[in-house]
Amino acid sequence: MENLSVIILFLFVLFTLLGTGVWVGLALMGVAWVGMELFTTRPVGDVMITTIWSASSSWTLTALPMFIWMGEILYRTRLSEDMFKGLSPWMAPLPGGLVHTNIVGCTVFAAVSGSSAATLTTVGKMSIPELRKRNYPERMIIGTLTGAATLGLMIPPSLTLIVYGVTINESITKLFFAGILPGLVLATMFMGYVAIYSKFGKDWNPNSESKLSFSEKIKNSRFLLPVILLIMVVIGSMYLGYATATEAAAFGVIGGLLLAAGQGSLTWKTFTESLMGATRTSAMIALILAGAAFLSLSMGFTGLPRGLADLIAGWELTRFELLMVLLVFYIILGCFLDGISSVVLTMAVVEPMIRDAGIDLIWFGIFIVVVVEMAQITPPIGFNLFVMQGMTNHEMSYIARAAIPMFLIMVVMVFVLIWFPELATWLPENLRQSPGG
Repeated sequence: MENLSVIILFLFVLFTLLGTGVWVGLALMGVAWVGMELFTTRPVGDVMITTIWSASSSWTLTALPMFIWMGEILYRTRLSEDMFKGLSPWMAPLPGGLVHTNIVGCTVFAAVSGSSAATLTTVGKMSIPELRKRNYPERMIIGTLTGAATLGLMIPPSLTLIVYGVTINESITKLFFAGILPGLVLATMFMGYVAIYSKFGKDWNPNSESKLSFSEKIKNSRFLLPVILLIMVVIGSMYLGYATATEAAAFGVIGGLLLAAGQGSLTWKTFTESLMGATRTSAMIALILAGAAFLSLSMGFTGLPRGLADLIAGWELTRFELLMVLLVFYIILGCFLDGISSVVLTMAVVEPMIRDAGIDLIWFGIFIVVVVEMAQITPPIGFNLFVMQGMTNHEMSYIARAAIPMFLIMVVMVFVLIWFPELATWLPENLRQSPGG
C-alpha cells in the first residue's frame, strides 16, 4: 500500500506538470525534487547539480548529437529524390509494386538516421507524390509509410538504443548490432503485408509501370550508391572494430557533408539549418536524460523500484508473463509519451525486474524498441501520426486507422522476438568474439 501511495503521488505530480505544458525533462526533475524533499534529508540542490552534471557529461552521449546531425544533413539534401529513382525500378515488378519503396526507403534511410520522424519526413517527401500520381490506394501509402518509418528507431544508428544503452550502461555498439536482424525481419513482414493486400485489396488498382531492361535498372541504381556507401562506412567501421559508436557517428557526419557537397546541395543555408536542427533535438533529449537521471536517483531513495520489483517477483510471474505485462504497460504509456521519454522514465523501475528475471539486457533493448515503435503510431500522442498529418492534412483518425495493420504486425514481431531470441542476440554475441568486438 505504501508503494501504491508513492506511485500515485509521483504520477499526480508528473501529469500535473506535463498537463501545464512543462517540458518533459523539467517535469521529470520536478517529480524527482518532490521525491527528494519528502523521502530524504539530503540537500536537494547539491544532489540535483551533481546528478545532472554526471548525466550530461557522459562520453557515450557524444554519439547522439553526431548521429542526429548526420540525419539532418541528409534530410536537407536531394538524397530522397535520388533514392526513389534508384529503388523504383527494382520495386515495381514485386507484388505490391511501388508501395514497397515506402518500406525499403525507410529501411535504407533508417540506417543513416536514428530518428523516426526524420525517416518519415524524408521518405514521405519522395514517395507520397509519386505514389499518388500512380493511383495507389491512399490508405496503403499512408499506413505503410507511418509504420515503416518506425524502423528508424531500431535499425542502427538508433537514438532510442543510444538512450537505452546510456540509461542501463550497456554497450551501444552491441545494441546497434542487435537491432539489425530484427529490423530487417520487421521490414520483410511489412512487405509481406503489402504483397498480400495487393492480391486481395478491393481498392488496389494502380497504373501499370513501363518495363525497364536489366541494364536500365543497374543504371538507375547509381543513385543509391552514395547512401549505401555511407551505411557501409558507419556500420562497417563499428563491426570491423575500427571505430566506437561515437567515432562512427563522426565518420557519418563527415560522409554526410561530403555526400551533400558532391550532390551540389550543401549550401551555407542547408549547413546552418542542419546544425540548428541537430542542436535543438540533441538539447531536448539531453534535458530528458538529465531529468531521468535525477528521477532515478530520487526513486532509489524512496525504495520504489526495488519495492515494485519485489512485488512483481511475489506474483511469481514466468518470464513470458512478465514480458506480456511490460508489453501492455509500454503500449499504454506510449499513448501519452514519446519513445525516449518512455524508456528513460521507466528504466529505474523496470531494470531490476529484468535482471532478477534473468532476461538478457541487450535482447530486452530490442524488445523495448519494438514496443516503443508501436507508441509512435498509437493515438492520441503518436508522434508519427502528427508528422504524417502535417504532410498530408488528413484527419488524425484516418491516419491512425491506416496504421493499424502496421501496429498489429509489430505485435506479431514482439512474439517472434520472444520465440526466436537469437534474432537479437546472435550478432552481438559473434561481435564479442570478433577481434574488434
